[in-house]
Amino acid sequence: MGTFSARASAPAGVAPSPTPVASSAPTPAPRKRRLGLGAYLTILGVLFALLAGAVWASVGYLYRELYSPTAFVERYLGLLVDGRAADALAIPGVAVDSAALEEAGLPATASEALLRRDALAQLSGVDVVAETTDAETGVTRVTAEYRAAGYDGTTTFAVERAGSIGVAPTWRFATSPLAVLDLTVRGSMSFDVNGFAIDKRQVSVDGVDADPTAAVPLLVFSPGVYSVAVDTAISATPGVVVLSDSPFQNVSVTVQAQATDQFVEVVQERVNEFLTDCASQEVLQPTACPFGFVLQDRVVSLPDWSIKTYPKVDVVPDGAGWRIPATEAVAHLDVDVQSLFDGAVYGVSEDVGFAVTADITVLPDGTASIVVSGP
Repeated sequence: MGTFSARASAPAGVAPSPTPVASSAPTPAPRKRRLGLGAYLTILGVLFALLAGAVWASVGYLYRELYSPTAFVERYLGLLVDGRAADALAIPGVAVDSAALEEAGLPATASEALLRRDALAQLSGVDVVAETTDAETGVTRVTAEYRAAGYDGTTTFAVERAGSIGVAPTWRFATSPLAVLDLTVRGSMSFDVNGFAIDKRQVSVDGVDADPTAAVPLLVFSPGVYSVAVDTAISATPGVVVLSDSPFQNVSVTVQAQATDQFVEVVQERVNEFLTDCASQEVLQPTACPFGFVLQDRVVSLPDWSIKTYPKVDVVPDGAGWRIPATEAVAHLDVDVQSLFDGAVYGVSEDVGFAVTADITVLPDGTASIVVSGP
């Protein structure tokens, strides 16, 4: 058997396909597309806008929180919340002089005694709810809500531009947030405001000659709650609470103190002693006393008086002082007399009804002068 080999050959006229040969040359990397100038400018514009927006937002935030009329009012209210009366008084536009008070129709002699920490009541829950600006006057009105010693209140403040520090605006109150508490306390020369003790003679322009019935003008912060009470050995009152929520306004308050039980007991003792002394006079008409007896016959024994029923006194206010309204009492008289008609001697034993009144004046040293009389 023979061996043979066969070779495939391409058909005539057809060139044979070349055999692929691996190349060692590197393949070139794809060319990166370059951004045009317009694209670069667009990106820069977007970045600038974002940066400007962030800066503007930061400026707006700083303005609202630190340099706006709202921030100015919040700073004032925050000082009152913290009890920093002296610092609140130093805020531009808060403090006033007598000329400004007089121009506003307020008492020019108003005392600053209550513009202190000890006279402030608790202030909390402060929230500014509105800010509006008058384009003509430039005055901005800022309205705040709050809770003052348990009472809800709302106050609107007038604020105006004061100047600037660099590019930051500064502000002041166009109308002072102070108010005047025009306080009349009857029945006592001394009283408490939010627990702070005041004597009329200390805050009145008349000093020791202060009229006990005259009103005492006192400057107070707005907003604020002021509780006025009297608590002395002679007189007392449950107190009157006043909410000062209107800047630069006059708030009139009248407090009428009532006599304490202790005072009434002392007056009762003094009246009893006075009547007992009257009864010790051995005459038909005791001198300066509210009772007596008239006889047409001759007295032949010394009259013997005694108080059968003492009056039950009541003490009521009477202007700057006090008085005892007419109160019934009974004295008893024993005396021997001789008839002018027939000379007969007979005994007189009579109950003598009478009424007692009294005027009570509280003296500067705190003691009381009681003048008892009959109607």
